[in-house]
Amino acid sequence: MSVTDLIIAAIAAMGAGVVNAIAGGGTLITFPVLTALGLPAVVANVTNTVALSPGYLGGTIAQWNDLKMQKRQLWLLVPISVLGGLAGGALLLWTGEKSFRELAPFLILLASVLLAVQGPVRQWLVKRAASGHAAGTNNILILSLVTPAAVYGGYFGAGVSVIVLAALGLAIDDSMIRLNALKQAVAFCINVTAALFFLFSGKVCGFFTLDISVVLVSANMFRTNSRLVIWSRRFSFF
Repeated sequence: MSVTDLIIAAIAAMGAGVVNAIAGGGTLITFPVLTALGLPAVVANVTNTVALSPGYLGGTIAQWNDLKMQKRQLWLLVPISVLGGLAGGALLLWTGEKSFRELAPFLILLASVLLAVQGPVRQWLVKRAASGHAAGTNNILILSLVTPAAVYGGYFGAGVSVIVLAALGLAIDDSMIRLNALKQAVAFCINVTAALFFLFSGKVCGFFTLDISVVLVSANMFRTNSRLVIWSRRFSFF
């Protein structure tokens, strides 16, 4: 690992931050770059998961007002997300380097498709809720849909938010704003659980993790401060 490698990873993290701010899917930038820099596929995926985890905390805190009114759903979703993320992480380590390297292109393709249909999925959920086709909260459907999504999230993760949002929209009759808050909480639990599990796996590349994390956290702070400045100017009468 050289200084040049760290600079390339930092640039990739900047790109991932921009992509995450627009549509999500920063993993599709950082993971291939890490493998191109010489990390084995499993190590690159593990490192990427740990490096991206701080970003999920900020998104969840931003949704806190909508989350605290949905404690009933969270009591079910949080354990599913944690166990699924743990299972996915364990499955990744069990898969092994050779098998995961062969799977990686298909996982990237799947994630790309998921991100491509993100807009239509949101539109469909909004129309479905408005038409009254949804009916209450179906806990069995939540279990059957969110559990495999959580396992996938712990295993690879890119595009998992699209799967979770669609699953929640099918199982819970609620507004898009509240469903999006639940999706953020589920994604946070999946990613952080997998990241904590990976920290004890011996597969985390510390330098790249710190490099990417610092860039992404700095980008998030800059974006947040920029929004505050714009907001203050918009409502300033001086």
